[in-house]
Formats: sequence, C-alpha cells, structure tokens
Amino acid sequence: MSFSMKVALAGALASSLIGLGTTAGFAAEVPVDLSGWTAQGYPGNFNWVLQPGNNAVRQTVNGSPTVFFSDYSAFGNQLSGTIQVATSGDDDFVGFVVGFNSGDLTAATTDFLLIDWKQGNQGTAKRGLALSHVTEGLGDNDGAWAHNPAWGVDELARGATLGDTGWADNVVYSFDIAYTSSNIKVWVNDVLQFDVNGSFSDGRFGFYNYSQASVLYAGITNETLPPPPPGAVPEPASWAMMILGLGAVGTIMRRQQHVRIAFA
Repeated sequence: MSFSMKVALAGALASSLIGLGTTAGFAAEVPVDLSGWTAQGYPGNFNWVLQPGNNAVRQTVNGSPTVFFSDYSAFGNQLSGTIQVATSGDDDFVGFVVGFNSGDLTAATTDFLLIDWKQGNQGTAKRGLALSHVTEGLGDNDGAWAHNPAWGVDELARGATLGDTGWADNVVYSFDIAYTSSNIKVWVNDVLQFDVNGSFSDGRFGFYNYSQASVLYAGITNETLPPPPPGAVPEPASWAMMILGLGAVGTIMRRQQHVRIAFA
C-alpha cells in the first residue's frame, strides 16, 4: 500500500472514530428545567424556592431531611452543576440522593444512595463527604445524622480528598454525578471523590439538605452517558489499520477537555 493510500485510510478511520465519539461518547450537557422536579420532606421543615431561569433552586429552612428530586431516571445520566451554602450560620448536611423514588424519605423499606457533606464535627456526626446506602428512609435520627446502620443508613465510602474536610461558607463548588446500574462516580471541583461499583436501583437524582438552610444548587445540566465499550477484541489484521488512525485521533482527543465517561 502506498504512503498516500495509508494517509487517506488513516484520515478516514480517524474521522469515523471521531464521529462515533461525537455521537455516542461525548453527548452534550443539556440545561435541566427544574420546574418539573418535586420537593418532599417533613411538614414545615423545608422550602425549596425555584430561581429565575428554572435551572437553580434554593432551600431556605433549617429542618429535618428534605429532598428536591428529578422528573427523570438517573440511570445512564450525569448530573452537573454547582452547590453553595450561602450563609455562615450553621455547619450541617448538604448533598444529593441518587436512585431515589417518591416517598422514600418516610418509607419503611428503601434502596437509594445518599451523598452528604457536613461542615463540622458534632457529636456522632462526622464532618466531610460520605456515600451511604439507605434502606429504611431518612428521618431526624441517628441514621441521617451519624450514618448508623441500625437506622438503615450504611456508609459505603468517604470522599477521596474530602472525607474529613467540610464545606466552606459561601464557597461555590462544582459537582458531577454519573450513575449506572453498576457504578456511581462523584466529582467535586473536578476531583474524583467516589468511584464505587455495585448493583444499584433505578430512581431519580435529588438535592438533599438536613439541618442546613440557605443552600443554592445552580447551573444544573444533564449529560447522557455513552454505552459500555464493545467487549470484542479487534482481529489481528485490524491492528495495523487502527494504529494508523490512532495517531491522528490522539492529537484531536487531547484537545477534548473536561470530558468524563462513566461505563457500566
């Protein structure tokens, strides 16, 4: 094969691979309209206020556990945005629920994940970012407060760099949560805090507060995750053609910044 033919073949392969990445591997982040989301909590203990533009919401009450959850499934999606505690008057829990279903806060039997972040140590409640499995709802008790398995909250992991570090007053943090039936990944300020495998239940994304007021979730977007990569290994005869294309692809792909891919 002549050099010019090799170059042409490499270019065609590169274009095909890049096109495949564009359509399957690099889905665009889409702004989320929060007007269809649902607020739940204990009576008189929550107040979720939708902000202008419908892609931000503020929770204003210091009370029992409360959630504001999506109108679509979390499976196969990545939720992104920012979180800010816009006060210096308290030091309790903010965060998220994943795989959540309506009524799960008060249900006797549940199966969802809790990502909560406490600012300061307080009795049996530890500061820092944690991931827990919730099997008996979330009440104003030692389950939500201390991740006590006896109350149906079993802590699975602490954040890689934030496991013993609380959030700071009035600081805006970015977050990304990627969820599939077998994996959850969570980034804070582009640092991977959790990468946990398991057998997870379908449900919704949600924002979560417990005993913490003045929390703003903003700039919310959603990205559809790519499907798992094919399991087949290329035939030996295909390697030469792949190598020709990968050099060109590598140059272009290195320019792709802040792209996260989470496979089931």
